[in-house]
Amino acid sequence: MTAPPGPSGPRQRADHRRPVPRRTPLSLRRLNRWQAEGVREDLADLYAESCATAPGWEYHRRKDFLRRLTRDTWRPGFAMLTAQAPDLVGCAFGFAVPRDGSWWNGLRKPLPRDVEQFTTAGQVFAVSGIVVRPSERHHGLADTLQEQLLADHRALLGATLVDRTHRAACAGFRSRGWRDIGMVYRSPGPTVLRALVLPLGERTPVEPEDLAHHARIQ
Repeated sequence: MTAPPGPSGPRQRADHRRPVPRRTPLSLRRLNRWQAEGVREDLADLYAESCATAPGWEYHRRKDFLRRLTRDTWRPGFAMLTAQAPDLVGCAFGFAVPRDGSWWNGLRKPLPRDVEQFTTAGQVFAVSGIVVRPSERHHGLADTLQEQLLADHRALLGATLVDRTHRAACAGFRSRGWRDIGMVYRSPGPTVLRALVLPLGERTPVEPEDLAHHARIQ
């Protein structure tokens, strides 16, 4: 459910293609769980538009997205960022990883010591989803959304889970500095996920003028 995000903080884009200049103003808006629930149908429409889905499967993909979104909105520390230009063109959301380490359940190898320490200290933020309208992908919007979502929180480590069969997505994360720490097996179902983390270091919040496309933040 997550699109390959870009770097955070001062990191340079590993993708050497330069974003296409934007002609319409972009504004970013922070949403809490209640506000996210209020636009859930619009978010589902955006998700359906962003996915290459075989005919007849659109309804199932949309329903699955709404189910996962509802689950995530009720996690402690949930946060969402939407992008308008001026219509809804993208969103990114996530939540604080619990200190008890339960989010890492199913990892088939020992949790790296640094990841364990960050988790216990409550300094890990999970990026659960990034959705971008296809027409916006050449503007670097996924990078902008990830950068600001992580900058809004005091986490020192970003984390995400990606279906291991989505090789292009996994490669996109790694090319942008995310580190693969192993496979995660979750039930129900045979889904096997790759756990990836992004060290953020000591950072200060990103200011609007520092964003790649000078987005206005609300």
